[in-house]
Amino acid sequence: MRLALSDRVVSARHILIATGGAPFVPDVPGAHHAITSNEAFDLPHLPRRVVVVGGGYIACEFAGIFNGLGARTTQLYRGAQVLRGFDDDLRDHVSAAMTGRGIDLRCGADVAEIHKRGDALAVTLTDGATLEADAVMYAAGRRPNTVGLGLEALGVALDKGGAVVVDAWSQTCIPSIYAVGDVTDRLALTPVAIREGAAFVETVFRGNPTRADHADVATAVFTQPELGTVGLTEAQARAAGPVEIYRAAFRPMLATLSGRDEKMLMKLVVAKDTRRVLGVHIMGHGAAEMIQLAGVAVKMGATKEDFDRTVAVHPTAAEELVTMRDPVPEAAVAPVW
Repeated sequence: MRLALSDRVVSARHILIATGGAPFVPDVPGAHHAITSNEAFDLPHLPRRVVVVGGGYIACEFAGIFNGLGARTTQLYRGAQVLRGFDDDLRDHVSAAMTGRGIDLRCGADVAEIHKRGDALAVTLTDGATLEADAVMYAAGRRPNTVGLGLEALGVALDKGGAVVVDAWSQTCIPSIYAVGDVTDRLALTPVAIREGAAFVETVFRGNPTRADHADVATAVFTQPELGTVGLTEAQARAAGPVEIYRAAFRPMLATLSGRDEKMLMKLVVAKDTRRVLGVHIMGHGAAEMIQLAGVAVKMGATKEDFDRTVAVHPTAAEELVTMRDPVPEAAVAPVW
């Protein structure tokens, strides 16, 4: 395959596209006044008032960062609840916790226009309301970096979002061209991209056909409090068959001793027939560390009885994962803080 660069043409037996993704900024009047996660780490000073637009990983994490640094933070999300795709209990409780920490979280709200007003920015919302801020950060998703690569001319298929279409081996419709990572828009997580790259090396250069496994990938969201999740959400599991839900909401000892008003949520989603734990969802201090180890159990196909047979480590928050004995009654609503 021959590849045209800006100043020369090179030839290679195999080409790997790993150009990642870039922040998406919608076509809103005045959007050029906003920053993205790229610029957020290189601000000349801390803005006193920040508007964060979006409801995913990056938006929720940066809202917590700015709020924690003392900025008056407003987060706007056009959907009904932040963190779409996560378990509904996690979504509801982390949004309540973020609001409790002082973030002005407004769901069902979006930006209509941004314009300069002296040294500040005036943000007009779609409902006509106006906010004044010193910085507006767009974290409304990312898009694959494929513009200008000339892939269409080569016949490489792209989906409607611009992502490179690949098969289970990360191979495009052109046999000599592969793609891994965020540019394929499969699971936009750094460890997943690393696994895909390693699988490419095994397949192409070591004669060991290897496919990256995208099932039951554990992940964390570093909100405040943080989230850890692996496997199916309750809604996904219920769509596949009967389930039992085990849930514990409590104030951990860490918060009790420090006097902080901080809660934790632990949730297991269990298949009724096989007793396999289909999903583990955690909100609270150390959730990311816990979910990495819970991910091993879920990946191995552990059952609820396997969890029950495991002796608890006391005193820890994680012991709740192996001490929840009774499922939540079907008619029960989510716990109230």
